[in-house]
Amino acid sequence: MTALAADRITRLLPSRADYAGLGHSWRRDVLAGVTVGVVALPLALAFGISSGVGAAAGLVTAVVAGLVAAVFGGSHVQVSGPTGAMTVVLAPIVAQYGLGSVAAVTILAGVIVVVAGVTGVGRAVTFIPWPVIEGFTLGIAAIIFLQQVPAAFGQAAPAGRSPLVAAGVVVSHIDTGAARPALLVTALVAVLMIVLPRLHPAVPASLVAVVAATALVAGAGLSAMRIGALPSRLPAPVWPHADLAVLHSLFGAALAIAALAAIESLLSARVAATMSPTGPYDPNRELVGQGLASVASGVFGGMPATGAIARTAVNVRSGARTRVAAIVHSLVLLAVVYLISGLVGTIPLAALSAVLMVTAFRMISPHTVTRIMRSTRSDAVTFLLTATVTVCFDLIQAVEIGIAVTALFALRALARRSSVTREELPGPYMPGDERIALLRLDGAMFFGAAERISTAITDGNHPETSVVIIRLSQLGMLDATGAHTLTQIVEDLEARGITVIIKGVRPEHRDLLAGVGIIDSLRHENHLIENLDDAIAHARSHTTRSASKTHPGKGNPI
Repeated sequence: MTALAADRITRLLPSRADYAGLGHSWRRDVLAGVTVGVVALPLALAFGISSGVGAAAGLVTAVVAGLVAAVFGGSHVQVSGPTGAMTVVLAPIVAQYGLGSVAAVTILAGVIVVVAGVTGVGRAVTFIPWPVIEGFTLGIAAIIFLQQVPAAFGQAAPAGRSPLVAAGVVVSHIDTGAARPALLVTALVAVLMIVLPRLHPAVPASLVAVVAATALVAGAGLSAMRIGALPSRLPAPVWPHADLAVLHSLFGAALAIAALAAIESLLSARVAATMSPTGPYDPNRELVGQGLASVASGVFGGMPATGAIARTAVNVRSGARTRVAAIVHSLVLLAVVYLISGLVGTIPLAALSAVLMVTAFRMISPHTVTRIMRSTRSDAVTFLLTATVTVCFDLIQAVEIGIAVTALFALRALARRSSVTREELPGPYMPGDERIALLRLDGAMFFGAAERISTAITDGNHPETSVVIIRLSQLGMLDATGAHTLTQIVEDLEARGITVIIKGVRPEHRDLLAGVGIIDSLRHENHLIENLDDAIAHARSHTTRSASKTHPGKGNPI
């Protein structure tokens, strides 16, 4: 047992195999890392500001968490850092508990994610349905866009309001004159981010757009809110002081952050595995790596980190093959902190808002939305409901509700496929066959279908029936409710003087049926028969016996 545990822990730790093939791919990895670092800079700053913890915290998170996740994570090409989804969860936490709580809640959430990875929870992401994932993504994109509306109009977001309400308040009370500089910057950045990739795909459009907007504001002397001063070095690591009472109050928030971090990181890693020829990822190790990344980020004054699908996609498309690319990405951002933090502080907030607005639009795939809406009504409802709950209420609740609704639709579909069918007896007709009902159960006998099947059997209009054969060999699924209902069916029919024969119990169902007492409910243990011909022959013996009693001299009792 100890050896197995040690082996499991070992698989969650870095190894030399993580860098297999580096001798051939290091040039591409370095180039990909530089490319991602350039792309990540404006996003890290923007997400830090949007979450309420500040641009510096976003940059620190991208550096520290990105490096730790690259080394300890379960994906070879995943790039981690602050993300839009995390800002949506973190912003209300900052508003409620204050900036002082960020470090503690980040570390606590990281510990929870590490524990989830060590205990093997990583595989659970496979149970999240596709419409829920896409609905969640759509909702996140909408929230990110709405969060940027105030800054795009040159205003601070109203405190204590949801992104939807805050955006509505800002737009409805707009001062056109005061908002003109910010709107100009927003429009310039958005246009450049859309046009530049079409002119040359290799151009880092977001960085070029932000630089152009910063130059415009400085050259034209426009009045615009800026990022402000940034640290010129990484802050010293500090373990936050938090007593048990504080940790208890923050546990719910940390749990929500941990759930989001796990879901987003695993989804991103899963997508990356399909895009990259580097092989599969280890979901449990990925959780351990992301948890350690958040812990390290919190110690250095950053925010919770997750796998970032946009940056990961850029990494893969730039030719990354090993973890070195994500490591280089962090080193590039570290160089920004030490070399040009003063210049970065002059970037207008409206420019970063535009970057996130365009990023939000790019998160939405019209093709995917169309495919879901054209699939099935239940999937379309699940998709729209998940997106709506995400925007209007809570991200974690959205995923939970989406999964619950999907399960409900699946159970309903399974119940509809479950049926009871009366079959004709095979072979030539024999006297008394009209008194034998051969019933075949198909699909699943479970809590969602048991009552309907019971009603179909016990309330059936078979006044002449004296023997019922219930075929269970085609029954794919049976739960405790279904087994109990079958027992009640047998007891009801036997009480009405109808002999019940159970045919073809599947091996996996035998113990369950025996446990709930269906065998004891039969008139005789011989009424549990494996072969259909034997079951029909035994049923005919009962009808023959009944006929001989009614008409003496006709037939021989068996």
